[in-house]
Amino acid sequence: MHSIFSPVGLKSCSGKFRCLSSIQCISRNAVCDGVEDCGDGEDELNCVRVSGRSSVLQVFSRGSWRTVCSEGWDSHLGSVACRQLGYNSYVSSTDVPISSIEAVFQNNLVALNINQTGLQDNFKIQNSSHLSESSTQIQFVFCGVECGSRPAVRSRIVGGNLSRSGLVPWQVSLHYQNQHLCGGSVISERWILTAAHCVYGFAQPVLWAVYAGIIDQPLGGTGALSVEKIIYHANYRPGGLSYNIALIKLKLPLSFNEQVVPICLPSYGESFEDGQMCLISGWGATVDSGEASVSLHTAQVPLLSSRDCRRLGLTSWNICAEFSEGGAGTCQGDSGGPLACQGSGWTLVGAASWAESCGQANKPGIYTSISEALAWIQQQMEHLKTNID
Repeated sequence: MHSIFSPVGLKSCSGKFRCLSSIQCISRNAVCDGVEDCGDGEDELNCVRVSGRSSVLQVFSRGSWRTVCSEGWDSHLGSVACRQLGYNSYVSSTDVPISSIEAVFQNNLVALNINQTGLQDNFKIQNSSHLSESSTQIQFVFCGVECGSRPAVRSRIVGGNLSRSGLVPWQVSLHYQNQHLCGGSVISERWILTAAHCVYGFAQPVLWAVYAGIIDQPLGGTGALSVEKIIYHANYRPGGLSYNIALIKLKLPLSFNEQVVPICLPSYGESFEDGQMCLISGWGATVDSGEASVSLHTAQVPLLSSRDCRRLGLTSWNICAEFSEGGAGTCQGDSGGPLACQGSGWTLVGAASWAESCGQANKPGIYTSISEALAWIQQQMEHLKTNID
């Protein structure tokens, strides 16, 4: 559904789509049809989303979301999809049987081609009445920037090591009222991922600043990045460990370099082995109940099995890590920071959520599962500035 805005003094656009730039009303069927009817083409923006646990690619057409099939698919279509999803590059795509996705997405199929009119290429819907739900392949698309570049890790934040420049280039420091409060991870030029408990009740963007590409905590606020928007999961409750996820949108895009690189989000179905050594980082206390560290620390910790994690009464929204004998772990001030594991690149597997006692034996750190939150993350990045509900 499209939101209809009715500013004072303007005629109603009831049942139609309002072009905010030109105060023009157009038919809903003209939205996302591959033709730019609004002056600045806003009717052809935000026409793509990924849906469900399968991250199914869908386009908005004639008043509803429709699943994209693989007929006629090519890399040009992939590039347009990634641009409309908010990414600056297309990585790859793959065909999967329609039978492998949720039933709700297995009908109302559509094939695409490109309409090359206007300032940017947009999707044009093909006649798809011939498509068969029983035999069709549908499309998974992988977008991103050059994320998760692989720094060498030499050592095996409590029990950790002082970080070197560029070792965790996705790590950011989140300052609330000029003091470090939590960590976060760069996932794109404009988006930072952190924990909901870091921002819950403190979601006024003007009170926050983000520092990227630093090792030592800044003095005097030099290099602060302003925040435009803070979003946390609607199902999060204070003190809870499920849905403990939030996104921060920057007012201006980051410039990527050796010190600032986004970390990759996990692909749907990507798994990491029990016991795999992963990297944690932050400016948290280096001893239990101590003060926050001035310098960024890192440590390697092993992932615990989901069975061991569930024994603690946790859910699929949680991942557990850290040594059973203690020695390395997250602590106060590390909240929201990354649990990064190395697969095809460095991937954000978790966001620091809670630790009962910093680095103590048999008290693992608890992290929000990014795989569990992936659909929510993509939906928020897509819908923040859209006219499509």
